[in-house]
Amino acid sequence: MSTQVQLSRQISVTRINSLASVLYAIGIIGIAGQQFYYKEFRPVIIPYWPTWLPGQPAFAYLIAACMILLSAGIILGYKGRNNALLLGGLLLILTLIFHLPSLFFVTKDVWHLGLWTNALKELALSGGAFVVAGSLPNEKGSLKGSRTLQGFVSAGRIFLAIMLICFGIDHFLYSQFVATLVPVWAGMPLFWTYFAGIALIGTGVSIILNIKRKQVSLLAGFMLFIWFLVLHIPRAIQYPDLDKGNELTSVFEALAFSGVAFLIAFAKGD
Repeated sequence: MSTQVQLSRQISVTRINSLASVLYAIGIIGIAGQQFYYKEFRPVIIPYWPTWLPGQPAFAYLIAACMILLSAGIILGYKGRNNALLLGGLLLILTLIFHLPSLFFVTKDVWHLGLWTNALKELALSGGAFVVAGSLPNEKGSLKGSRTLQGFVSAGRIFLAIMLICFGIDHFLYSQFVATLVPVWAGMPLFWTYFAGIALIGTGVSIILNIKRKQVSLLAGFMLFIWFLVLHIPRAIQYPDLDKGNELTSVFEALAFSGVAFLIAFAKGD
């Protein structure tokens, strides 16, 4: 009987992981699709394009196509682990060679936490891909350099946690601005701003220190998915063209992050 229960639980976890991976992959596909529509990079992928370098649309299409193909492989279960590793590596490289130089050499105040928003998001999206890879079984036909990419699997959750903690701090540093994002019908905007900030920081700390990680990550997954439904989708509908579809980008990001949180909650060994 215990064996049957254990097998049933394992099947349920596998299904949850599959669904969570799909949520993440759909989020990535959505962001990539916007690059085709706007013919340029989303700020979360590459924050700026050098004016002296031609061909941004072509490069944006190329990176977007890679993101879509790798994400489709995750959804379809075709070499899912390898595709997730490659996607994580791609996003991490873009973070390192575009976001960090932009922050340190282009922006005027590198220590202004708000300016790190997109860099932290892409770091977390990269980490999400590594978390997806960690939820999938090993495959035949290892990738070249896969050992290096495999090393980031355990760091994937840390990447997400760093973003959550920093965004939680943002809720206190920029509370007046964040409060304007709270739906009017919810009332008490400052209360929800601080409450969400505490929740984000607490989740990040829990993930890093492995304190009640399963329970906290599960709650965080539901929290992020609720924000996807009641905050980001309505704003995307209300402001479809704001900052070239930035609100829609936030929809896809929230969907992806919720999927990653669910994956962390049901990670092996937890």
